[in-house]
Amino acid sequence: MKKKATYFAAGLVALSLSVSSLPSVVTNAEETDETVIIYSSDFEDGDVSAWTNRGDRDTTVITASEENAVSGTHCLCASERSKSWNGPAFRLDDKCEPGIAYLVSCSAMGQWYTSVTVSFQYTDAAGEQHYENLANLNGNGWQEVSNLKVSFTEEWTDVFVYFEGGSDNIYIDDFTLKTAPVYHPESDIPSLRDVYSDYFKIGTACTTKELAPASTKELILKHFNSITAGNEMKPDALLDQKACLALAEAGDDENPQISLASASSILNFARANRIPVRGHVLIWHQQTPTWFFKENYDPDGEWVSKEKMLVRMENYIKNVFAAVKEEYPDVEFYAWDVVNECLLDDGSARQPGSQEDGSSKSPWVKVFGDNSFIKPAFEFAKKYAPEGCKLYYNDFNEYMPGKREAIVALTEEINSDSHYIDGIGMQSHLGTDVFPTANVYEKALSMFAATGLDVQITELDQMISSADKFEEQAQYYSDIMDVIVKYKDSVSAVVFWGTTDDMSWRASKYPLLFNEDYTAKPCFYSIIDGIGPADSTSRTGDINSDGEFSVADLVLMQKWLLGTENAELVDWKAGDLSKNSRLDVFDLMIMRRALFEQ
Repeated sequence: MKKKATYFAAGLVALSLSVSSLPSVVTNAEETDETVIIYSSDFEDGDVSAWTNRGDRDTTVITASEENAVSGTHCLCASERSKSWNGPAFRLDDKCEPGIAYLVSCSAMGQWYTSVTVSFQYTDAAGEQHYENLANLNGNGWQEVSNLKVSFTEEWTDVFVYFEGGSDNIYIDDFTLKTAPVYHPESDIPSLRDVYSDYFKIGTACTTKELAPASTKELILKHFNSITAGNEMKPDALLDQKACLALAEAGDDENPQISLASASSILNFARANRIPVRGHVLIWHQQTPTWFFKENYDPDGEWVSKEKMLVRMENYIKNVFAAVKEEYPDVEFYAWDVVNECLLDDGSARQPGSQEDGSSKSPWVKVFGDNSFIKPAFEFAKKYAPEGCKLYYNDFNEYMPGKREAIVALTEEINSDSHYIDGIGMQSHLGTDVFPTANVYEKALSMFAATGLDVQITELDQMISSADKFEEQAQYYSDIMDVIVKYKDSVSAVVFWGTTDDMSWRASKYPLLFNEDYTAKPCFYSIIDGIGPADSTSRTGDINSDGEFSVADLVLMQKWLLGTENAELVDWKAGDLSKNSRLDVFDLMIMRRALFEQ
């Protein structure tokens, strides 16, 4: 099976039929609702009542000012700010509906070369506040931002878009909040999870915000049978600082308290739809607050001893697994990244330090002096993990020669006296220069498979520099997936790191399989081309029910797709080789390959 990135129209591979004669099997995503403006103001009427002060409400003043208007004579001005995070805030949850995407556009300007950041804030079900930067305006003078996407769930409260930066005046003009176009994923294309059902799980990662729109839920339900929380199950999301401090004040700073509130929307969705979950991640040098490693959880305190950190680690892991068992007993946690990114590209350990010191620094190494914390992490995880949950070491740039060899050595050391680690997670964040090549990628995958451990592709995406490189991206994705399918007996899951390009952590680099409007990109078609059932005997393709699968069935299928008179199928279900509950050109492709290319 070697796929070539040759596409017609929406990206289908041409068969013996001419392009013009092929039936249309791809429907563009359809905008189903009119865009509705929820709020719009140029502040010419002097009304700023929809805006509140954020932070020091006694000093920050919000007015309709005649200074610096970008259009007309007035704009909103936030003055007498004492801190960078003080500023004007616009509340969303009293004007907007949960589960719907909205777009924010405006012009903004700081004073005296002050940069302005447009940010998003909400309070989760546990009362914890969350913050996200939407856009950074670093230039001088008025700058325009358009169509910043925001959404929220019904579990959130106090949802705001706000402006911050510096301590001088912030000006806003021509502010508009409107509903985003509502798209639905294409219904008449194959389901990824069905196409690969005989090979491995096909998963996606998403954040709570990403999951909020109904369209994203539809996309996940159609294509994926695994879900990973993008941020909501990382240590900084799970650790409950208030509860930790309260327990420390009572004399116990060795029993870290956790909360699943940040992940509740994702886990509730998984439970309601019986989607298996990949846990990510327990032990990581990033997104783990520095206070977790300090005496009495004081960020300015002394670093704890190795002995105390081992106790904290065990209790933290125990409490995380206890929480999911208690709160989500009917969710299948089939895999969990226990330790993440402990090796540099040359295979050496990270340097000691807090995450504030840079990405190469590790507070775990700061406490332990080396990577000796990794094995006990797996020992504790094996002791407390839910039944059937496999445990993984996960890393990026895993194809680099020094790192791939170090990963193999690490897994061998961990399992030297018992089976603690079940598998290796290959993140597979792939680059714009089509590196690694498929051959380099295969070298790493073959080395990991040779350990006898399970392998999962945990965070797959591939950057490109511009949208005119979609065809190159499709070929590259095809080559990488060819390699993964080759090792299907060692790979149990392939997880894409996100749903649509615009919601990706690499949004400007078009890294995923689906566009912002949920339409499939050429790379989607390139990775389903040529993929059929692993066991070709399980579906005969005998649509004329003559007792055998032959060229006669292929000819009949082609005629039926073209609408030829008297082309009647005796058993249409026998031809549904792509398992999408319909007959289309994808089934014809699979039939052709089964007959002529095997």
